[in-house]
Amino acid sequence: MAQSNGPRNGKHAKSTQRTNSLKRKRVQEDFSSLIQRVENLDLKEPYKAFTDLPLSEPTLSGLTSSHYKHLTDIQSRAISHGLKGRDILGAAKTGSGKTLAFLIPILENLYRRQWAEHDGLGAMVLSPTRELAIQIFEVLRKIGRYHHFSAGLVIGGKSLREEQERLGRMNILVCTPGRMLQHLDQTAMFETYNLQMLVLDEADRIMDMGFQKTVDAIVGHLPKQRQTMLFSATQTNKVSDLARLSLQDPEYVAVHETASSATPSKLQQHYVVTSLPRKLDVLWSFIRSNLKSKTIVFMSSGKQVRFVYEAFRHLQPGIPLMHLHGRQKQGGRLDITTKFSQAKHAVLFSTDVAARGLDFPAVDWVIQLDCPEDADTYIHRVGRTARYEREGRAVLFLDPSEEPVMLKRLEHKKVPIERINVKANKQQSIKNQLQNMCFKDPELKYVGQKAFISYVKSVYVQKDKEIFKIKDLNLEEFAGSLGLPGAPRIKFIKGDDTKERKNASRAVAYMSSGDNDSDAEGGEKKAKKETPQVRTKYDRMFERRNQDVLAGHYSKLINDDGTLVETTKATDEADEDDDFLSVKRRFDAGDKELEVGGSSDESDSEPEPEPKKKGVKLVSLDGKDPLVIDSKRREKLLKSKKKLLKFKGKGTKLVYDDDGNAHELYEMEDEDDFKAKGDAKEQRARFLAEETERTRVADLEDKEVVKQKRREKKEKRKARERELLEEEENEERLAQLPPTEDNDRDQFSPSEDEAPRRSKKQRVREESESEEERRPKKPTKWTAPKEIQTLEDLESLATGLLG
Repeated sequence: MAQSNGPRNGKHAKSTQRTNSLKRKRVQEDFSSLIQRVENLDLKEPYKAFTDLPLSEPTLSGLTSSHYKHLTDIQSRAISHGLKGRDILGAAKTGSGKTLAFLIPILENLYRRQWAEHDGLGAMVLSPTRELAIQIFEVLRKIGRYHHFSAGLVIGGKSLREEQERLGRMNILVCTPGRMLQHLDQTAMFETYNLQMLVLDEADRIMDMGFQKTVDAIVGHLPKQRQTMLFSATQTNKVSDLARLSLQDPEYVAVHETASSATPSKLQQHYVVTSLPRKLDVLWSFIRSNLKSKTIVFMSSGKQVRFVYEAFRHLQPGIPLMHLHGRQKQGGRLDITTKFSQAKHAVLFSTDVAARGLDFPAVDWVIQLDCPEDADTYIHRVGRTARYEREGRAVLFLDPSEEPVMLKRLEHKKVPIERINVKANKQQSIKNQLQNMCFKDPELKYVGQKAFISYVKSVYVQKDKEIFKIKDLNLEEFAGSLGLPGAPRIKFIKGDDTKERKNASRAVAYMSSGDNDSDAEGGEKKAKKETPQVRTKYDRMFERRNQDVLAGHYSKLINDDGTLVETTKATDEADEDDDFLSVKRRFDAGDKELEVGGSSDESDSEPEPEPKKKGVKLVSLDGKDPLVIDSKRREKLLKSKKKLLKFKGKGTKLVYDDDGNAHELYEMEDEDDFKAKGDAKEQRARFLAEETERTRVADLEDKEVVKQKRREKKEKRKARERELLEEEENEERLAQLPPTEDNDRDQFSPSEDEAPRRSKKQRVREESESEEERRPKKPTKWTAPKEIQTLEDLESLATGLLG
């Protein structure tokens, strides 16, 4: 039986308990010391390093591992107030480190409260865009890796059910307002009654009209006793906004309020005055001149971003192109931001979703193709470059109508900006290339039309009408610069005209719509309105624009030789488009006016026709009777090839003779011409006689050709026979010569060089003869010689007898 080791185990258990108790005691002492240091924290003292602040060991370890050592101005002032639990309004320049200014107080306050999973949600961070929320969450993961809190990212574009299952166990949430409100309304197990901290990053954007109702609804679900912090580069100071968030004695931390500029000091800011139709040309020229740079191009709408990206991608500028807008899927947006962050040289076309908070490393240029809605948006856009005391450059494109007022707005916000001019010799025009691409690709043309409408709408809805004057923009030329054949119809602008006409006085409307006609009897003048013309659904259908979008018949506008169809001037008066790529096919109508009820060829004895009716025209169709155009429906008929077929003659099939001349397959003679040549029977007899004579002559010619071929063949055969005869005679002569006379024999035998060359037929014939000689011959019937005279005759007789 094994010896018991109980006492030894007891000693070991006591030592372990003693060690654990000492560890708990040391942790409790450190925790009490941390609380005491936070209470004794001097808010006016400037701190330079994170180790100077009363921070917990897990937070300091996370900061050290993430290579954060020194404090920025906003961090030095805001973190101390945040550790004290005070409400904060933080304002600092872009790229100054505002993210850590609210993440560190969140971790420290929950740590000092010993927050655990069963305590529920302790802190919430609201971000206006998904990309910024992802960036905040990544920073939180880095510096909070040694804490035991659970953190979650709640943004749109992901599965709602998966978020609902995990939401109840989260201590810290980074979210966008829309998805957070959705969870507050629909997720049953999600409770916020114990929330300690609420943070609004880019608070001025969240508090504006776009998120106002959403934020009000979210705040309604949260407890009023909480710590609230607002951070932005351009902070809101409205009392109404602060009251909505229930801020209690907030501390306004504006570290750069007294600075001479609201933008980073190492940021070079310029603007270019260029008309709206020339913006794409200047942008293309800029990209071609800066292929070794990293550039962000801001535009006002997602449809513009997509069109410019697709168009420039086809033109291939020689640098990677990317695009980012709010209508993309979340996975694609995340991939694009990651690729652009890792790229060394690239161009990113983006809307304002990338204007706030995003930290793209080493951005060289920020181009604002469209004027920002206000100076605050300008500050946030240019803040994507020159971050963390690095250098950067920004260029703003301004239309001449936008220049004076926009410069005043920027000057009021302490934004130093200088004007620069574009070198004319370096500009390249891409208007013709865009027109060619839009003509060949209907989908690109459709995207261009949507981009045009979205830009005009973005200008139309702006609040600052002193900057954005839509009537001062040359929209027709702008549509041409996008490659469009004409400016698409814009309903909301025509709606303004309708309101003006509706609000105009009755006298003006009466004078403009009526005509003054004299009354023959009373001499009084009365205003008579014109009879309104009846418009059918077909009239409205043919008046629609962009009917050819994504249609296959656009290629019919090209002639057989590859040239474009020239549009005629005889177009419908109701057509307001002067498109150079018009899809409407028309026939030239003459200026003739028909007499209704009679013809001009009628005799004078017939009654006179009715007066002429204006607007009636004649159109000739392939030599047939002219088509009368006396109504709008008939005029619409000219646009359809299919409907015009019944008014045209039948088509003729052409064939080509041996000389390449085209003529009809069956050429029928005119009946009058046929009768003029005589009686049908006589013509038939004459035709048969001519054909008989032609056949006889052809037969004689054919017989003569056959005789000639036979004659040539006979002459060739005789020539071959003569050659064979000469060869046999030469062989006999050689055989009669004595063997010593080699020289004499040689003179009769032709040399190899002098021997005549035999034809192929001769060689084939000789080979066949040699084969016949080699074949075993059949035994022939032997006949005895008539008379035996020599020894040879006797030998042959004996051989024959022996069989």
